[in-house]
Amino acid sequence: MDDNNDLFVHTVHGAGRLLPSGDRWNSIELDYNFLSTSSHKDDHFTNPPSLYSKSFTYNLTITDKSHFKRFLYIFIALLLTIIFLVLLLSFLPHKHHDSLPSTNLPFTLKQALLFFDAQKSGQINNSLVKFRGDSGLQDGHYRQINTSLAGGFYDSGNNVKFSFPTAYTITLLSWTVIEYHEKYEAMNELEHVKDIIKWGTDYLLKLFVPSNSTATPNLIYSQVGSANISSSSENDMSCWQRPEDMKYARPVSVCGGASATDLAGEIAAALAAASLVFTDRKSYSLKLIQASESLFNLVKNSEKKQTYTMDVACGGEASNYYNSSGYLDELVWGATWLFFATGDHSYLGYATDSFDSALSEELVPDHGVFYWNNKLAAIAILILQVLMTRLRYLLDPGFPYTTVLTKCSELTNNLMCSYLSAPENFSMTPAGLILLKPNSSTSLELASTAAFLTKLYSDYLDSIKVEGGACGDDLYSLDDLQNFAESQMNYILGNNPMKMSYVVGVGSEYPKQVHHRGASIPWDGKQYGCVEGKRWRDSKEVNPNVLLGAMVRGPDKEDGFSDDRNRPEYTEPSIASNAGLVAALIGLLDHPSSTTTRIDRDAMFANIS
Repeated sequence: MDDNNDLFVHTVHGAGRLLPSGDRWNSIELDYNFLSTSSHKDDHFTNPPSLYSKSFTYNLTITDKSHFKRFLYIFIALLLTIIFLVLLLSFLPHKHHDSLPSTNLPFTLKQALLFFDAQKSGQINNSLVKFRGDSGLQDGHYRQINTSLAGGFYDSGNNVKFSFPTAYTITLLSWTVIEYHEKYEAMNELEHVKDIIKWGTDYLLKLFVPSNSTATPNLIYSQVGSANISSSSENDMSCWQRPEDMKYARPVSVCGGASATDLAGEIAAALAAASLVFTDRKSYSLKLIQASESLFNLVKNSEKKQTYTMDVACGGEASNYYNSSGYLDELVWGATWLFFATGDHSYLGYATDSFDSALSEELVPDHGVFYWNNKLAAIAILILQVLMTRLRYLLDPGFPYTTVLTKCSELTNNLMCSYLSAPENFSMTPAGLILLKPNSSTSLELASTAAFLTKLYSDYLDSIKVEGGACGDDLYSLDDLQNFAESQMNYILGNNPMKMSYVVGVGSEYPKQVHHRGASIPWDGKQYGCVEGKRWRDSKEVNPNVLLGAMVRGPDKEDGFSDDRNRPEYTEPSIASNAGLVAALIGLLDHPSSTTTRIDRDAMFANIS
């Protein structure tokens, strides 16, 4: 009761009585753990009311029964109206729409993993995709090259195998398993995703040929198949043909091991990350680590460092599709994953020492973007995990880590702030899809990795009992990070002006003319040459084979989309893009059978003392 003898009361749902309040603030709920006293000096926060209060029972007597009867009549009428409307809606025909978002995530994740099975090259046993068979069995046997490069993944809608995005894809998928393996296991998808990763690592192990003498140089194979669209001869780009029907030559692009610095760093990262996935297979895990260290140390110590696309024989054709803008981020990326894989602090030292230099070489359009060409945002979160863990348990991260800890913390926090206030920092479509590179047709790929990093950072903060962060004077909570990630995934799964899920096989409406050779040609036991294949490419009919789980490139910056097989800027999927989709999905998924909905901190730090 205050000076004016006013009595403040409140009620609790289900209590059946009124509860007195010391003042008006007892009638609202405040989260005192999140709001720090240092930034809120108001007396209401510095002197919170008691959490406990006495209760009094009141007898309520109705003195005017005419008003009471009128209330009853109105209530009964409303109740009957609601029942009538519910019955009416239940009998009316209506189109089924899959619910969004969380109830659809487990199914979507299962479908997204199937896409990688559809992209497999080599000898496929017990394939989960019925329109795929063995292909590319002679890969690697080309002119003077005589080695087996069967296996791996076709990159997208074409039949080329690019080593650079393949390695990135395996690194990202491995990261999701390390952090969220309990979720995969609860969905019975852990062995499936591990099979996909191993299919990739078995291929990556073939790509590096270490020197066994001074006369034999180190070699890295960067590409299988021709990506020359202007070639007059039949090849993987000019010919529209299923991979099972390929009869044309499959060239192999070869790099001097020491000159393809970025490619070597990316493969090293993939092998090191995957070694943590296969800890239950010690000999295989060790094999991955040894290959990763050998490759990383080769390029780290080389005097001639350059991107693989600077060497025409190595990445001349790949430069039109996966042009690498620098190599330092791949070296830091590889060193960081080697630190987690081995526990050797020299790798952490290299990563932290080189982080500033890598930042200085980052292209302006790539700021805040995590994808196959730029890993700095992801590296910052990984390094932050390591150093914050040291800070939490050892009180001091130690010299020389203090400076880089501050830098990574600021970079990550600024990244979260830029996502949460996207219209001010990044463009967005009118319907809310973030456009991290507005002039690129990779909007969904980049939105997926942004959603993954946001959710991962939220889970990491939750694991160390930090309830949010600040963007200047504005605070953000873990729920804000979660909501941003969900908003991007909801858009991808159908909450957009087209009312279309951009993941094939998910929802009632999705792209039917995906730009994909295997999906667009019937699986009928017949062989189709390049000329016949063009007929299927140019057909206006839907694809005869449904490419389940493929996320297409997506809409333009005005939310428009054209479901046209000959418009790959809208309808082409890729393994790198789907890796980002899987990462975002597993991060957001809360499976009821899982014992945890958060990250597994022990798996990441298992080898670090």
